[in-house]
Amino acid sequence: MSSSPIIVWFRESLRLSDHPALYTAATSGAQIVCSYVYDQESPALRSLGAATRWWLAQSLRALQAELHKLGAELVIRRGPAAKVLGELARDTRASAVYWNDVAQAGPRTVAADVEAALGEIGVTSRVFPDDLLIDPAGMRGKDGRGPRVFTPFWKRVLALGDPPKPLPVPVRLPPVAGIASLTIDELALEPTRPDWAGGMRATWQAGERTAQQRLKRFLATTVQSYAAERDRPDIDATSRLSPHLRFGEISPRQIWHAARFAAEERPALAKGIDKFLSELGWREFCRHLLYHNPDLATRNLQPSFDAFPWTQDDAALSAWQRGRTGYPIVDAGMRELWHTGSMHNRVRMVAASLLVKHLLIDWRQGEQWFWDTLVDADAGSNPASWQWVAGSGADAAPYFRVFNPVLQGEKFDPDGSYVRRWVPELARLPAALIHQPWTAKPLELAEAGVTLGRSYPEPIVDHKHGRERALAAYASLRTSD
Repeated sequence: MSSSPIIVWFRESLRLSDHPALYTAATSGAQIVCSYVYDQESPALRSLGAATRWWLAQSLRALQAELHKLGAELVIRRGPAAKVLGELARDTRASAVYWNDVAQAGPRTVAADVEAALGEIGVTSRVFPDDLLIDPAGMRGKDGRGPRVFTPFWKRVLALGDPPKPLPVPVRLPPVAGIASLTIDELALEPTRPDWAGGMRATWQAGERTAQQRLKRFLATTVQSYAAERDRPDIDATSRLSPHLRFGEISPRQIWHAARFAAEERPALAKGIDKFLSELGWREFCRHLLYHNPDLATRNLQPSFDAFPWTQDDAALSAWQRGRTGYPIVDAGMRELWHTGSMHNRVRMVAASLLVKHLLIDWRQGEQWFWDTLVDADAGSNPASWQWVAGSGADAAPYFRVFNPVLQGEKFDPDGSYVRRWVPELARLPAALIHQPWTAKPLELAEAGVTLGRSYPEPIVDHKHGRERALAAYASLRTSD
């Protein structure tokens, strides 16, 4: 066994399986120091939102438990990663620090600072590709730019064949004893007064073990109907793996290979699995967009939108955030988000469309709210999806495509069960009225116990008026070009 330990810096790969840095260090014969640095001070990094901080605490606890089974500890420190890891390397007399790459400008800036700090004290750095299927640097077009349209991008990824097979969990991790560490509680990641995380605790269980079980169950059951039912928020038709992916509790390679194996074993699943993998492809596409456009969360990808006449309406923004817009499918989604830290993807699109098109509120305000409240808030997918809805991004939906929240509700929540769960004041309305309660007759409202404007709001904006106003704003933008 080597006399000098190797530090493995856990970043956004909070798992033991298919962890290139950990696996390589474990096979070296050296003692291993497993470290997590909570860095909210390096200016290159975007601070985590409240919901992702909560998830991070749960994920770190799960990682600790799995490390204990292999005889290892998780050394937790707080502060700028370069300073913290330099100190840890000196304290442990480590020969090297290994970590998995995060292919984003901010994390790479921090990693470069770490590498420089370690180099000054003679400690080796090794970086391993990890969080994507394909290296973004190799996916530029003939014009030198990164991808801008999803379909050709995904076809190109598929044509490259299978990514490397996932690595196994190390057999054992010889630890270094007696290293000072913070506790997870000392990081103060979870809310206390008030404790608003009860709904998230009841909904989610973080960690690698849960992620693997969820994937296995999805591929054994739900994926068969995924292509047909994935847009239905009223039924359990999705994998719900996104927060696990966000924190690297499961890798894209693991999902890819498990899905491909399931399709080979059961050819009838092929359609559902192809659609499921294309959603993994959308994550990949958004991460590539972020790689080539580090300011994705703050700058329109299409510069023409810089002149868009957004409105500042704090009251409307607050009504949207609280699920009080008067559009039941939107309000159900926003309340689900607040309670569980998640929202069905179809409803995310409808809610986003209402904000940026019906209300003409800047997509960045919606993106920031989702960043703070989603447990799966992803640095690529969140802003890229908001820009897609707004029309300002890559492969964006045409601006004239304004979702009708009533028709969306009737199509994807036909019985109204999703609305009834999250907007209980409308629960006694029949399915024919629940997505447009303002059309109900006074007697129908009375029988359902609904008083519009009091127990449930009138629509914040008329759909037809909101659509016409959005199109007029877009027309003025085009005229000014």
